[in-house]
Amino acid sequence: MSFMIYDIILLVLFVLFVSVFLYRNKKSLTKEGLLFLYKTSWGMKVIDRVGKKYTKTLKFLSYISITIGYLLMAGMLYLFGKIVYMYIAYPNIVRAIKVPPIMPIVPYIDKIAPNLNLPSFYFIYFIIILAIVAIFHEFAHGIFMRRFNIKIKSTGFGFFPFFLPVFLAAFVEQDENSMKKSSKFEQKAVLSAGTFANLLTAILGFGIMVLFFSLAFSPAGVQFDSYAYTAVGIGNITAINGTQLINPNYQSLLDSVNEKGFSELKTEQGEYIISKDFLELQQNNKEYVLVYLHAPAIDANLDGAIYEISGEEIKSIKDLSESLENYSLGDEIEIKTTKGNYEIKLGEHPLNKSKVWLGIFFNEKPKGIVGFFSSFKKPNIYYESNFKAGEFIYDFLWWLVLISFSVALVNMLPMGIFDGGRFFYLTILGITKSEKKAKKCFGFMTYFLLFLVLLLMVFWAMSFL
Repeated sequence: MSFMIYDIILLVLFVLFVSVFLYRNKKSLTKEGLLFLYKTSWGMKVIDRVGKKYTKTLKFLSYISITIGYLLMAGMLYLFGKIVYMYIAYPNIVRAIKVPPIMPIVPYIDKIAPNLNLPSFYFIYFIIILAIVAIFHEFAHGIFMRRFNIKIKSTGFGFFPFFLPVFLAAFVEQDENSMKKSSKFEQKAVLSAGTFANLLTAILGFGIMVLFFSLAFSPAGVQFDSYAYTAVGIGNITAINGTQLINPNYQSLLDSVNEKGFSELKTEQGEYIISKDFLELQQNNKEYVLVYLHAPAIDANLDGAIYEISGEEIKSIKDLSESLENYSLGDEIEIKTTKGNYEIKLGEHPLNKSKVWLGIFFNEKPKGIVGFFSSFKKPNIYYESNFKAGEFIYDFLWWLVLISFSVALVNMLPMGIFDGGRFFYLTILGITKSEKKAKKCFGFMTYFLLFLVLLLMVFWAMSFL
């Protein structure tokens, strides 16, 4: 039985447990906004003890926390603006991503959106990471509240009634009157504390992940990024799959290629290969398109990380290059990859007739989210774990870092539903000394960002038309 089955069973049992718990304690639930809250006094003694014991340290950390809060707010606004621009200017990329712009990170998102090439995200990852992120976030809020003598009314957790009871949220409820009587500095320290804690979790998690990876993984092959390609002028294309084209343009090319697999493309200079997915990424190209060259790799549909050539182990691009130098034009080799075994006849390199080639392309720059959080790895190297649970543990740490950092960023958006909203309001209030102006700026920013979210959804839907 695969681990996925055990994980789904765990998900079902957890939903049943939480459902029964909430039903038996329904009289203790209170509704606030979209959440149902279960209020307790869990952890309040620990929060009070830490907040009162380390007053000097927490005062010093307040300056760091507030500064990081501003940096993350600026960073998130910049990132949000870049995302909006991308969704408006590059519908082809949006269409390739496929997932909605505000889709939450949910269990099995790697299966829901396989085109993102994300690591496995099991439910057990989700619930443990959710607990770590929420507890550290709210604990940080709590100890800074007690440091500045802000009263805490309760602690507890909440859940969203519109979803399965796996989307839980922890909270530390402050006394609003006590909070408002505190100085702007103290309030901003409290508000930014949760984000500060999440950022520290991300940094610590990243360090542990890098250390674990260096001890638990070893190079075991090379991973190529694409087949070799070149550019051809759209006006020079004469036929696709044997069908003649007259005055071709991008749209006529897109309509002529196969929905799946490869299509044969003929030009005045020669014949090439194209796929619809590759073509869709080039929607903004008006005069030329990138096409694949006829080469041994694409002709054999080579896929996966290469780890062996005719019995010789391949653990680096250097190994691959040196191995191919031992063969001549027309030699047949057996290539083993993580996706299967391939019998390939070596071809002639188009730029150097004395060399053989496979026709694969390596991009040394990591791409996307996966590339950013894996930047410590050597590019194009395929790694395998030295023990069975290595990949499972590494993927958990990867998701812990990503989610902790994402929560830190998103939580500082200057919107009413996030800590960044009140943080922004206090900042404007401190600058203008006017509650009226601060409220207007706060309201404008909240509705403006909501409008941008709506705009993102509209352009995401339009990209598929």
